[in-house]
Amino acid sequence: MVARNVRLLREQRGLSLAELARQAGLAKQTLSKLEQGTGNPTVDTLFSIAEALGVPVTRLVAEREQVMTVQRADEVVWQQHGGYESRSLDHVYGSGVIENYLVRIAKGAEGSGDAGRVSEPHPVGTLEHLYVISGRVRVGPVDSPVELSSGDFVRYPGDRPHVYESLDGESLVHIVVSVPRVQPGTGGTTVARTHGNGLR
Repeated sequence: MVARNVRLLREQRGLSLAELARQAGLAKQTLSKLEQGTGNPTVDTLFSIAEALGVPVTRLVAEREQVMTVQRADEVVWQQHGGYESRSLDHVYGSGVIENYLVRIAKGAEGSGDAGRVSEPHPVGTLEHLYVISGRVRVGPVDSPVELSSGDFVRYPGDRPHVYESLDGESLVHIVVSVPRVQPGTGGTTVARTHGNGLR
C-alpha cells in the first residue's frame, strides 16, 4: 500500500527516485526499498516523504475505499475563492486510470426493463463517482441502488454489477471512473469498453 502510493505520487510529479530521495533527505537506497515493498519505513521517514511530495502523510497510507458515499445537494458546503465558488465532490487516492463521461440516460433505458441498464463489473478496485446534472435517477450496486436528483452526488464500487435508471424523462449525469493501475499483460481492461456500449 505505502509502496504503491509513494511510487504513484512520485511519478505523477515527474520526480526521479534520486530527486525525491534528495528532497526528502533520505538515501536513494532507502526510498528504493520502500517502493519495492521491502523497506520498513519509520514514521519520521513517512513524514519526510509526504512533505517532499506536498501531501498529508495519510495519502501515503490510504487504502482505496470500497464503500458508497452519497452527497445531497442541500447538504453541501460551497467554498469561496475570490471570484468563484467550488464544491468538493470526493477525494480518492491511488488511482491508476481516470475516465470521465457525460451520460444521457433515457427513461426505460436499454437493459432489464424497469431495472434500467445494468453494467457488468469493471476491474477489481474500480470506483464510480456520479454527479446528477439534471433529472432524477436510480444508480449504484444492483443490490443497494440510491435515488438521486439534480445536484446530488454518489460514489460506489464499480467492480460489482451496477444499475443506471432514469426515473423522470431523460437525465444527464457526469460519471468519473477511477480504475486501479493495471500491469501490462495481465488482461486488465478499461471501463470504456463497457461504458462505451449503449450508455451514451
